[in-house]
Amino acid sequence: MFKLFPLIILLSLTLFSQENTPSFEEDIQHAFVNAKKGLYYALNNIPESKSSLKQDLIEKDKLIAEIKLSKETNGVKVESTGYYLSYSVKVVVYRSYDSLSKDGYR
Repeated sequence: MFKLFPLIILLSLTLFSQENTPSFEEDIQHAFVNAKKGLYYALNNIPESKSSLKQDLIEKDKLIAEIKLSKETNGVKVESTGYYLSYSVKVVVYRSYDSLSKDGYR
């Protein structure tokens, strides 16, 4: 009985710690959400006179996204890299001026 008791405690602690450990998918999803925040920020802040924009989004003293926006011939190109812990996700979006107007960004 006494030999089995420490084994039961060890197994329960191992199972409990695995349940509370964030998974790879969740970490990637957090980084993707941060990249989307960068996209929305860039699309809502397209400069009128400049041809490009570079901005870092910082939340609670942590870098959550790096944004690069450049005006192209018929639209804009937005690159947003979202960060979470040691993960990063880069999203590149090309939007025409017509689609931006339809969605209310310009």
